[in-house]
This record gives sequence, C-alpha cells and structure tokens, in this order.
Amino acid sequence: MLKINEKMFKNFLDNLNDLKVTRNLKVIRKGNQLKSLFHKIRLNIFPAILGCCIFFSTALAMDNEITKEDILTAIEKKYSGKSFEADFIQISKLAALDITEKATGKASFSHPGKMRWEYMEPAHHEIITNGKSLWIFRSEENQVMIGDASQFFKTGAGGAFLSNISLIRKNYIITLKEVTADYAEIELNAKKKNTDISLIVIRVSKKNSEIVKAVTYNPYNDTTQFEFYNIQFKKIDPGLFEFKPFKGLNIINLD
Repeated sequence: MLKINEKMFKNFLDNLNDLKVTRNLKVIRKGNQLKSLFHKIRLNIFPAILGCCIFFSTALAMDNEITKEDILTAIEKKYSGKSFEADFIQISKLAALDITEKATGKASFSHPGKMRWEYMEPAHHEIITNGKSLWIFRSEENQVMIGDASQFFKTGAGGAFLSNISLIRKNYIITLKEVTADYAEIELNAKKKNTDISLIVIRVSKKNSEIVKAVTYNPYNDTTQFEFYNIQFKKIDPGLFEFKPFKGLNIINLD
C-alpha cells in the first residue's frame, strides 16, 4: 500500500483513508504525528460507500437470506454503469486520540472507478480519480498529491463501491442487519483483513431508494459516518474526474 501523509488515507478511503482518498490511504499512527495529521487533512473518505433501496414486503423482511439477495440485486441494478452526484455530511472519529471532526461537501461518481470528492467545510480540498490516477488537491496550500488509483482503491475502499458496484460481492461478506417500515440496513464484513476497513453498515431508504446513512469501521475502532442527500442520477462530464497541474503548483508524488 502506498504511504502518504494524509489522515483520511491512513484511516480510508481511512473512511471512503482510505481516498488512498474521507483516504485507501492508511492512517499514520505515530503519536503526535498522527494527531497533527488528523487536524491538517480533516479527511476520512468513506473507505467503502454505496447504496440502494428496495420496497420490502413483510415476508421478505422475515427472511434474511432472501431479503439480502434482493437488496444486492437492487443495488447492482440501480448503480451499475450509472453516474450520479450527492451532497454529504461526514463525521469522523479517531478513537485513540478521542477526536471527532465534521466535514461537508459534494461527491460525484461515474462507472467505472471515477470519483470526485469536494470538501467545502471546514477547509476546501478535493480528491479526484479517473480510475487510473489519483489527485488530492489543496488549493489553500497550492499543493496536489498524485498517485496510482489502482493501489488506493483496489479493495473498494474510499467510496470505490459507488463507482464499481461489483466490488461489494467480491470483497465483503454481506448480512442483513435490520429492516423497518422506513429503511433497511445491511452489514458488510471485509473478507480479507486490512487496516482500512473492517466493517461497513449501510442504511437505505425504502421511500425513495436513496442512501441515507453509511458508517465505516476500521480495526482500530475509528469510524466515519456519511449522510447523503440531494442525490441526482445524471450524465456527468468526464472532465470532472481529471486534474491538470498548473504552473507554480507544488506537486507531491505518493509512493
């Protein structure tokens, strides 16, 4: 896994690190160095974000296996090959240091593997990938970090689920967690142990088939919670998932 000085990608994608981008970048857990990094990046991209909703009957709600398969099928049908965007609220908790931080922004996704996370608060920065290259741009610092997206997102962390829905069955063991009249929750347990994501819990609305909440956990008990709203399925300009460094920009290669 590539090493970078980003909290998001140490915890991903940390949260959605590890965007190795809130991040499959791994949290540098070295005492004060980690604490300083957490305050600096304020990222924790949602190491595994995705969603769907289906109207469940009472019979399905009583049968975990059938309902689980119905949810997975609906997710694949709804998101496979689709482009969409959404606003988000992110709450990241670093258990070892008892730190909680909140961020807001807008995310865009396009199949396969294209994502753009634009954080507006508390500080502006962007995590961009075209499925091959990764850019972490911090305009306030006139800096961009460049890396290989395949290394950061190969496990589906960093929100990669949303841009390649097939990663769900490939990388996680799925179980039904809860079904109510308003929503359903599924739990994703990582098939292979890693330092980025051990568990993801997703809540989907049965009213409008939208993700309303997603929480990721890593082996250190750090969590990242995302709330999504204003979801819009639409055609997105491919140029949104590209970044061209400009003259005078400080470039850092992730290795």
